[in-house]
Amino acid sequence: MNKEDIKPFIARRAAKEMHDGDVVNLGIGLPTLIPNYLPEGVEVILQSENGMIGMGPTPEEGKEDPWTINAGGGYITMAPGASTFDSATSFGIIRGGHVNVSVLGAMQVDENGDLANWMIPGKKTPGMGGAMDLLVGAKRVILTMEHTAKGNPKILKKCTLPLTAKGQVNMIITEMGVMEITKEGIVLTEINPEFTVEQVQAATEATLIISPNLKNME
Repeated sequence: MNKEDIKPFIARRAAKEMHDGDVVNLGIGLPTLIPNYLPEGVEVILQSENGMIGMGPTPEEGKEDPWTINAGGGYITMAPGASTFDSATSFGIIRGGHVNVSVLGAMQVDENGDLANWMIPGKKTPGMGGAMDLLVGAKRVILTMEHTAKGNPKILKKCTLPLTAKGQVNMIITEMGVMEITKEGIVLTEINPEFTVEQVQAATEATLIISPNLKNME
């Protein structure tokens, strides 16, 4: 798969997990592409932990409002009916279980559903932000990420980096496949037809459980 095709491919598949009316929080980077691929008839309500619900699309170049940004500092717009409020209210929404889906990236994830996505020891980091709250507060957590980093597996038996939260991840979507985290382990439910099961397993440290109903990603 061409490098430039990976992120759109993952975002397109992740968009299929959204349902009409869902309150969704999107992490920085790849997850922000998801609204571009929502199925027809599906509208989601985007929430940002810095104090907004009802985010609109990215503004056209030259029409950015410096007072309207997301939690990552990127320019956004406000959809009709959007509301802004303080961070305390925003985190009350998250911690109160009112976010249906949180989509995040990852440095590492393991077969227990533990996630490490905020720092590498010894390297400068801006902090954890709201990721810890989103992982625990959202009803469902989906990771969208490239399957490996510089050829090294990111889906591990056990995370080695400092954790963001333990046991909160429900689904992983990469360019190689779709995986669900269960009590038994990581189940490969869909596979990119460009790869074989053997290739996916070779790029994964954790031992994958192959679903008997394994199907191709679309």
